[in-house]
This record gives sequence, structure tokens and C-alpha cells, in this order.
Amino acid sequence: MGTMSVRELGPLPRLTGLPRGGATAAVAAAAILLLAGGGASAAGDAATSLVVARDWTRFGYDARRTNAAPSPTGITVGAVGRLRRQQVLLPGTVDSSPIYLHDVAIRGARHDAFFVTTTYGITLAVDADDGSILWRWTPPGYASWAGTYRITTASPVADPSRRWIYAASPDGRIQKLSVADGHAAWRVSITRLPAREKIAAALNFDRGHVIATTGGYIGDQPPYQGHVAIVDGRSGRLLHVWNSLCSDRRRLIAPASCPSSDSAIWGRAGAVVVPGSGELLVATGNAPWNGRTDWGDSVLLLNASATRLLGNYTPANTEQLNDADLDLGSSSPVLLGADLVAQGGKDGKIRLLSLRRLRAPGAHRDGELQIVSTPSGSALFTAPAVWRSGGRTWMLAADNGGTAAWVLEGGRLRRVWRNRNGGTSPVVAGGLLWVYDPSGGLRVYVPGTGRLVATLPAGPGHWNSPIVVDGRVALPEGNANDHRTSGVLDIWR
Repeated sequence: MGTMSVRELGPLPRLTGLPRGGATAAVAAAAILLLAGGGASAAGDAATSLVVARDWTRFGYDARRTNAAPSPTGITVGAVGRLRRQQVLLPGTVDSSPIYLHDVAIRGARHDAFFVTTTYGITLAVDADDGSILWRWTPPGYASWAGTYRITTASPVADPSRRWIYAASPDGRIQKLSVADGHAAWRVSITRLPAREKIAAALNFDRGHVIATTGGYIGDQPPYQGHVAIVDGRSGRLLHVWNSLCSDRRRLIAPASCPSSDSAIWGRAGAVVVPGSGELLVATGNAPWNGRTDWGDSVLLLNASATRLLGNYTPANTEQLNDADLDLGSSSPVLLGADLVAQGGKDGKIRLLSLRRLRAPGAHRDGELQIVSTPSGSALFTAPAVWRSGGRTWMLAADNGGTAAWVLEGGRLRRVWRNRNGGTSPVVAGGLLWVYDPSGGLRVYVPGTGRLVATLPAGPGHWNSPIVVDGRVALPEGNANDHRTSGVLDIWR
């Protein structure tokens, strides 16, 4: 059978509502692969693709934020350039990434659906087959902040039950929304000053808990403090708060009541979950550090409930970083293995750290294993991808001036390739590397070599990043700083 493009075949047939497993599912899997240009060899692999997780439930794909999906996507190298784009008009800019659920019940029918949250807090379910809006939830008070500086750039996260998603809004609240119809089961505030504390980073979920972090608005307008909030997914009760300033106060505090300000936890990935232990890794921005109650410009390891600080890494020049507004935490920690963590910052450096050293008793500074440059030597605002292939661990990152790949060898990072194409948070899916250029265009590479496969058309953006799952690619366009109440979601099929 010859390879055919999606454009030649027309819209993909709906394969929703099929039994999970069995011969019918095998036929469906093979059909998706063939329609995406996989050819006969793809059909032969259909049996192995039955164990594919057909959902993309959060920013970074998983709780450890690898930004790498190990399963087939149904999109091969040969099919990438022939994908057809649909532009879906949205009632707001999505300056984050979508999430995706396969074959869920929405308003009495089965749908594959993307879920997005706009900068002003409208959350939408979008049909992945035709781009129609299946439901829309608008936060109370929306009219009072729409068009203003008060925004959120947090991606939502899906509940493991696939019946609920959790989303943020500029009033400092997290809400639990029904996948079926978008109604809110509960809403909870995670800040006492939403006019100063922003929910910027993507939400995470682990052990029945929604994990959220706070930062500040552009320009570092005090008072605010970065903190980690743990919310019970079932009841919506705020269980625990860990403050990176005034950390001896283990509750939600009025920002003006703490003598220190800033220390935003605003990296795109927010809180990173350590597999097995459920411990949390976060990185903070510019603020004072005293090794007791104030933890500015640090990588911090917390226990799973965010009630106890287990370890820290703080650069030797933390005062200089603070004075120059060179946030160590302009990105989130990257788990490279059982003991290795990478941390990129505004100073154009990526530091390789040891979790074991982080756990050393007492407050301590310095102790990097290695320091490498970001792809272009500029600030890192994105979440790198961790790709495991052929027994090797790769880290792929992009900044405003370049994209690069490193391989981990002997406990050190060795750069394999680099180019001058800027990008947001890269994603590895189906053996391909997908990098959105905020100047416009979605580039697709062979991750091991950096060879450019294709560039898909896309408008300009900011921190938006793609997901690639179930034979589809989804990418929002637009910049939160434009304060628009309209936007675009690109869907390729």
C-alpha cells in the first residue's frame, strides 16, 4: 500500500467509542497509523501500539515533566509535511499548552477533545476532530480583569479518572471542571492577594492532589511570594502551603505580612514530581536567601505533601543573581535520572546538580557538578525535554536564539548538536522533536541529529508549546502580554 497524505484522504474518520482492546481496537490503531502515512510497516506495528496511552493529561506529558511521550503518535517522518492545519478561533489567548483526552463522554456523546485555558481564565473543551467548541467555562468576575494585566499562563491538568480537569484563573483560584459539561464542582483560592500573586506555571497532579505554584506579575511588583499549594482533588480543600519566603509560616499568608518579597515559582513546568517518592522539585526566582526562612534563587526539594524542606541548591553568587534580576528559577528543575537534575536560568547557564547533594543536611551553597551554556547563551524560559532512546538519556532545550541537544555520559552532559532556531518548550513524541518558534512556525526535527524534517505554518506566540498525540498535533498561538480576548488554536491532522 502506498503512502497517502491526510490532505489526499480528507478528514480522518471518527474512531471514538470503540472498545478498548480486542480486534476492533487493533484495526483502529492500524487505521490511524496508515492514515497518518505510516504505510504497511506501520500496520504491522499496530499490535504493539495497542498499549499506547492515548491521552496527554498535563504540561510535560507526565508528572515528572519529561516532555517526552514514549508511545507511537500515528505521525511518521514521511507524513509530517503533509499534515493539514485547522485554525480554531478561541475567546482568548492560550499562552501555555493544551491537554488531551481520548474518547470521553461530553454532552452525551463520545469525543476526542483538547482542553485549554485562556490567559483570562476561560477554559474550553475543543473537539479534536472538527475543532468545534464543546463547552466553555468562564470564571465569575471575568469582566473585571479581562483585558488587564491580570492573567494566568497555567496549563490545566486532568484527573486520573478522566472525568475532571483542574484549571487556574486570574482570581487566584483553582477549579475542578467536569469533562462531561464543564460545570465547576469546586473552586479554591491559593493566594490571599491575586492582584499581585499570579498562577503562571502549569498545574500538576499526583497522589490525589493538585499541585500549584505562585509567582508575581511582570515587573516584579511587590508584595508577593512564591509558594507551593497542595489541594485535595476530591474535596477542593487547600491541604498544605509551603512558602519560599517566610518558610517558617506553613499556611497561606498575606504577602504584605512577610518582610521579604518575590522568589516566584514561575518556570513553565512548575512543581516537578520525583518518581516513587512523590517528592517535589521547584526553583525560585530572584529574592533574598538566608538559608533559614528565605530561599530566593534556589532549587528546592520538598516532601510530597509540601510540608517539609528536604534539601536545597543555591548558587554561590545568589546575591548577584538577585541584584541583577537573573532568576535561577526562570525554568523548572529537569530530572535526568535517579540522582541528576538540570537547572537553567536567566543567566544563560544550565547547572547539573546532584539530588544527593541537595539532600545534605543544613543550608548550603554551590556544589554544581557541571555548568553548560543554554543553546544560544541567553536566558532559559522554557522546559527542556528528557528523551530516553537506545539506553541513553538526552536533554533537548530551546531558548530565544537556538535549540540544542545533549546526551548524558558518565554523569556529565555532552552537547551533540545545536542550531540557531529559537523555540519554546520542546516536545519529543513518536520519535520526533517538535519545537515551536515564537516568531512563527512549528519545526520538526530528528532528535538525535537535529536534522530538520519540516516546518509547519504557525503564527507568532510567546510561551505556547505543542502536544502530539493520537494522530494529531495541537498548538496555541498568541502572546499573553498583548492582553487580547481572542486567540487561535492550531490543530494538524
